[in-house]
Parts: sequence; C-alpha cells; structure tokens
Amino acid sequence: MKQTLKKMPINNKRILLRCDFNVPISNGNVLDETKIVKSLETINYLLEHNCKIIIMSHLGRVKTEEDKAKYSLEPVKAVLEKYLNRPIIFAKDILSEETKNIALNLKPQEILLLENTRFLDIPNKLESNINDDTAKAIASLGEIFVLDAFASAHRAHTSVVGIAKYLPNCIGFLFEKELTMLEKCFSNPQKPFTVIMGGAKVDDKLNIIKSLLPKCDNLLVSGGIANSFLSALGLNVGSSLKTEDHNIIEQLKTLMLQNKEKFAFPLDAVVETTFDNVKDPTIKNINRISSNDIIKDIGPKTISKYHEIINNSKTIFINGTMGIYEEKPYKNGTTEIFNALKNSPATTIIGGGDTISALNNLGFANAFENISSGGGATLEYIANGTLPGIEAINEEENIEILDL
Repeated sequence: MKQTLKKMPINNKRILLRCDFNVPISNGNVLDETKIVKSLETINYLLEHNCKIIIMSHLGRVKTEEDKAKYSLEPVKAVLEKYLNRPIIFAKDILSEETKNIALNLKPQEILLLENTRFLDIPNKLESNINDDTAKAIASLGEIFVLDAFASAHRAHTSVVGIAKYLPNCIGFLFEKELTMLEKCFSNPQKPFTVIMGGAKVDDKLNIIKSLLPKCDNLLVSGGIANSFLSALGLNVGSSLKTEDHNIIEQLKTLMLQNKEKFAFPLDAVVETTFDNVKDPTIKNINRISSNDIIKDIGPKTISKYHEIINNSKTIFINGTMGIYEEKPYKNGTTEIFNALKNSPATTIIGGGDTISALNNLGFANAFENISSGGGATLEYIANGTLPGIEAINEEENIEILDL
C-alpha cells in the first residue's frame, strides 16, 4: 500500500502538491472547473493542518515560446481563489531565486501556485525528460511531496516522478480514491464483468483490449474500434473510420478467434451516406453497409443487445462512446447506453476524458459515483497494473529524506 496523506506528519510543513489542473481555458477563463474542484479535498485538508502549500501542475502541450501565452496557469489561480476564499500567490518562474524565497517564507495556510511545469520544457525538456537538477531544485521548495494528479501519473516527468526521490512523499485523496476504485474493479471484479470499449482508433487501445480480455466476460465494442473489428471479419464498413494497418488487422482476427464467446459487435448502425451529398441519418443492418456509408452511431438492435448484457452484469467498465454523440442525430446510442448503465445495479466505472465529456454533455454529470478522470493514465494502469507515478511513491512507513 502506498503512503497516504492521512498517515503523513504534515502539521505546519511546506507541502509540494502536484495537482492535475490541465483544464480547458479560453480567453483567460477556465471552461470546466471539474479537475480543480476535485483537488479541493486535499488542499483543504492541508489548510486545516496549517500547511504552507506550493501547488504545481502542467497545462496543455508546450512546445514553443508562443505556446506559453496560451497555457499559463494564471486563470486557474482565480478559480482557486474563488473556491478557497483566500488570495493565492502566483510564481511565473518556477526555478527563480525569487520563487524559492517566496516558498521558503510562506506562512501557515498561505498558498503559492507555480506556473505551468511544461514551461520548463522550453528549450531543454527539463520537465518531460526527468531532469535531476530540476527535480532537486523544485524539491528544495518543500518538505513533503504529495502526488494528487492521478491523470498525470502515467508520465515519467520531473514534477511527477523526479521530485519524489528527494522528499518524503505520499498520495493525496483524489489519487487514493482513483487507485482504490480501479484496484477494486480490476483486481477481483464481481462476475459477470463487462467491458464497453468505444473510441476512434483501435490501434491506440489494442494493448488495453488484450489485457482486459482474460479478465472480462463480455467485451462490447463501438465506434472506430468496432469498425476495425468488423472490417477484420470481412464486413464492409464503407467510408467509416477503421484501421488500415495489416498487422493490427491480423491481431484483431486472432483475438476474435481466441475469444469469440466474449465479443459483442454492433448488429446495426446509424449511417450517413456520402453519395450525392445525402446527409440524413439512416439505420442499416451491419451487413448492409454500402461503400458510401459512414457509421456514426449504433442502431436500436445493438442498443437492445448491449442493454441485455449490461442488465446481466455485476461489474462494468466503460471507456469511449457509442458514436459521434457531439452531432445531435448520432447521440442516441451513447445516451441509451448511459441510461442502461445508470439503471443497472452493477458496479460501474467510467474511464477516460472523452467519456466524461459525453456524460457532461448528455446530462449524466451526476449519475455515476465511480468516475476516473485518468484518461490515458487509467488505461495504462489497466494494461500494466501500475504507473510511473505510483512506483515513485513510497510504501507505507518507508519515509526517507535525502540530501538535496
């Protein structure tokens, strides 16, 4: 068991807190505050223990100097101030002497928010390549390192993995909840265990599918993933998104042959045809798709079939959507599957950023208890059983302070 926040001696300590504030921002405004809100439990606990808090996070992909203008964490500062009802100090240069002086002179319950850690990647990738000197410099700002960014734990970065080598460390409450939830689901799930896998590219999720097939009883597929499997079976999926990689196709054939009793494929689909610019959605049986059709959602027969499997399941994991739910004519499949999951007595875990966005957009934001914000981290954990960020954290009672 990893060291947890409640078992750490944190009173009056300077805490380096790695959060996940990788939020959408437009015109200086945070568009979705969910990740910030989820971090508040840990932050408030630290405040209750009179800690001096130094918060870090990445935001977006910073590859050029120009990107810095788009991906400053300063808008997050305003959101934190609103929820915490206190001023937040903001440091634009993580490695400056001025920032170090501010951090070392924080008073109890004061908070310092550091600028986007990915700014350190310009020009020498000091964040994403785990630069040891940078890790030591950031670690010197605090006395204890708390990792609460589960969604970043699959990245072996300086602010996730590197700092942990030089400070007593633990996981925060959000991280602990995500880890406990996933361990419960995937270490010993109640049977029947059903996995629903959607998304665009089967290439990106093939290793996840391979790792889940021995554990699950049913694998329901949709979206571009289903198209690739159907194409590997020799069915025409028209102009729909599918893999063109011959090696991937051969692997899909092998998986289906070895696990044919577990797979559930679409029986019908809602399609849009490219012929003569006809855009009206049409429902077609899956063996009637023409070369001009584009599959954009699952049809009513598939919904009924998947609904029945869901009703007979005791544990369900879903990653991805049934179709192009962002377009109104093609949201029904995703909506109906969410309704089936909502009404199911099974333990249901929602995983992945796209799936969570669909929940929010289709009115299911508060319908499910077990939602993993991890995205890529969740899928990598399922495939490998661990993450670089998890491995970096000490086991319980194994606390050691190294010279900086």
